[in-house]
Amino acid sequence: MARPERNREESELIEKLVHINRVAKVVKGGRRFGFAALVVVGDQRGRAGFGHGKAREVPEAIRKATEAAKRNMVRVPLREARTLHHDVHGRHGAGKVLIRTAVPGTGIIAGGPMRAVFEALGVHDVVTKSQGSANPYNMVRATFDALKRQVSPRQVAAKRGRKVADIVARRGDVKTVKAVEADAALQTE
Repeated sequence: MARPERNREESELIEKLVHINRVAKVVKGGRRFGFAALVVVGDQRGRAGFGHGKAREVPEAIRKATEAAKRNMVRVPLREARTLHHDVHGRHGAGKVLIRTAVPGTGIIAGGPMRAVFEALGVHDVVTKSQGSANPYNMVRATFDALKRQVSPRQVAAKRGRKVADIVARRGDVKTVKAVEADAALQTE
């Protein structure tokens, strides 16, 4: 009975090919080419993951990367199902990223690899800046490092033993507690 549910869930995932790298190995008869693919998948409702696959043919490398991405999916709490709750920094190796929340209508202001992550995640309004390496692998990993640091007011309230209304009020938000609870209900779907 769990199988049809899983297949429906996987069919809702969107896949974004971020980067393909071609490498050559020189052998006696000439060159042998190999391909490495970086893929981001997401459900556009707060879940996303990335994967890396290598093979002799491009389609096989993409398939492997997609499978790896589906295994490594993480849930990110979204605010009003369109942006993040707070600004955050992420880092992986020499890749550093800054991710900031944005008002409705801003759109996704991000470079190639980070744009793919936010499109797969379902974020509609965000401003980002890559401050280090332009290597797509490091940028994607740094972006996921930042996204893993996202916490919702509900999580903060639970950790501190306070009410969500107290946390939201301190943030200076005009959003009501009912709207916060509605966001939480969307995240659990």
